[in-house]
Amino acid sequence: MELTAIPTAAGQEARVIEWVEQWVKKQSGIALKRDKFGNLILTQTRKSSKKPVFITAHLDHPAFVVRKQIDDQHLEMEFRGGVNDAYFVGAKVEVFDNDDNGYIGTIQSLEAKAKPFKRVVVKLKKGVAGILLKDDIARWKFNSPVVKNGLLHAPACDDLAGVAAALCALDTIKKLSALGHVGVLLTRAEEIGFVGAIAAAKNKSVPKTSRLLCLETSRSFPESPIGGGPILRVGDKTSVFGPDITNAASEIMNAQKNFMWQRKLMPGGTCESTAFCEYGYLSTCLCLALGNYHNMKDIDGVLQKNKPAKVAPEVISVNDFHGLVDMLKIICRDLDKPRKSSLRKGLETRLKMYRKILS
Repeated sequence: MELTAIPTAAGQEARVIEWVEQWVKKQSGIALKRDKFGNLILTQTRKSSKKPVFITAHLDHPAFVVRKQIDDQHLEMEFRGGVNDAYFVGAKVEVFDNDDNGYIGTIQSLEAKAKPFKRVVVKLKKGVAGILLKDDIARWKFNSPVVKNGLLHAPACDDLAGVAAALCALDTIKKLSALGHVGVLLTRAEEIGFVGAIAAAKNKSVPKTSRLLCLETSRSFPESPIGGGPILRVGDKTSVFGPDITNAASEIMNAQKNFMWQRKLMPGGTCESTAFCEYGYLSTCLCLALGNYHNMKDIDGVLQKNKPAKVAPEVISVNDFHGLVDMLKIICRDLDKPRKSSLRKGLETRLKMYRKILS
């Protein structure tokens, strides 16, 4: 609830980073460092000879960053992230200064083809002079996170709910024996093309022998419903993930009785696991089905022009969230254990059974 309320943007994740730093200070047995790109690496202080496992999530969410104050009531801002043009003009936003004071405004115009990011002009409800500065953050105007009928409605589930799940999982895992090799990697600037993850992968911010469990909140579809359980994401719209670790996670979860989970492609976007796999890491993804993806309500209806474009809080299932934390614990616990069966063994058995047909 705390994390999904924090304003954040690609390259401007300081508020979330500060929250994580304060969380680590309250923990025992967890160390925190930053790589040279500002990504956060959380490891356990106990020793382990096993190959590392890192649960990863990203610290940013699509949002506005102030470019300049035009006059005491107008700001020029750029939007870092992927939101369709129809959702901008006329929408309410809230700008935050360095002291976290909020200033309400309305988007007056959109320059959709500006580079490197879309630009908007915002008219503030009340004039301010010299208070809002370059690089201050703005986001759509929403209320604080709230749970209704088992669903969390929050300004930024993507991917701050993933950050929360990673920390909750680490908090549990650090109390279990033989899991000192499990840590957390929190990356920056995912929403502009996962550049923090690319930098971390290319420069080996975590050892190349690491196994990565990338967390996301991914757009829900009818075949991947909210409330259907956490999702083992086998791929995205760009690639499929590491088959060894994906199949191992699937086998582990298939062995769990009465555990609600899903195994889906989730083609609504591209996630960091694609980048890590491309740079040679063994990586897969676990995600939560997300409603109002990137705060866009009725995406398909808007594209078909039979629904008005309105922004709304993102939505996840509370049960799915807790299931994701449990799923992470189970996979980390069992990933290095010998498993009773394997795909290769099943294939060999099938060949032996029916080989005569090939004669």
